[in-house]
Amino acid sequence: MKDTRRARLILGLLLTAALVLVTVDHRTGDGSPFTALRSAGSWAFGTAEQAATTLASPVTGFFGALANAPNAQADIERLKADNARLRAQIAAGRLDATRSAELRRMLGLAGTGGYKVVTANVVARRGQPGFEEAVEIDAGTDDGVRAEMTVLNADGLVGRVIRAAATTSTVVLLSDPASATGARMEGGSEIGVVHGVGENGRLVRFRLLDSTAPINRGARLVSFGSQRGMPYVPGVPVGVIERVEATPGELTRIAYARPYADLTALDVVGVVVQAPKRDPRDAVLPARASAR
Repeated sequence: MKDTRRARLILGLLLTAALVLVTVDHRTGDGSPFTALRSAGSWAFGTAEQAATTLASPVTGFFGALANAPNAQADIERLKADNARLRAQIAAGRLDATRSAELRRMLGLAGTGGYKVVTANVVARRGQPGFEEAVEIDAGTDDGVRAEMTVLNADGLVGRVIRAAATTSTVVLLSDPASATGARMEGGSEIGVVHGVGENGRLVRFRLLDSTAPINRGARLVSFGSQRGMPYVPGVPVGVIERVEATPGELTRIAYARPYADLTALDVVGVVVQAPKRDPRDAVLPARASAR
């Protein structure tokens, strides 16, 4: 009981002293004798508050980052998707530009030769019984394509159609070992037969029927043509002779030619659905580079 009274008395005295000090400090203003004490207290408590804020900032930031993590991840995924879409659009634009240029060149070749063509894209490399090198194109009987029609691209002869469905067709390439095409040497009437030899279409074999006719490296070949233009129309560039074999005593001469068409990188092609009214002869061959 006694301790409780003493505690109350001490508390009352402290409150009275505090009230007196506050009153004196307020009335004396800037001249208060407690100014230094008040500044020291502000410094001490302000420093403590700043230190507490500094210590709490990483913790606050950590919990804030945790709270925003799902949104940040969603933003990252959205940016990745946007970048992928933009890259795809750029690639598609380049591909479309390349195909458009290829199509214009191919139609120019067809126009020069007088060939009526149905344009198509190569969509797959296709194995076919009896043939090693064939491709599938996205044009078929619905487009007027039939078996035994010539296929070319902007550079030259590609092959012939061997099977046609409603919307797709199979084309055997000039490079296939089972392929045989009549060909004529530029500027003359010497004819022979071009056979594929595989090797990814890098070279084809040309057997010249007249063993006495001259044939040299750099000579150019065009398709000789078939009856009614099937399977081959005349005048399509075939290739350039790269190597001539010595065949003494043989009835024919053999040479190897590099095809004009890159048979390993086919894209836009044309199926000749109508042969030219007149043989274009050498008109479709590319112009020779002028000598300097």
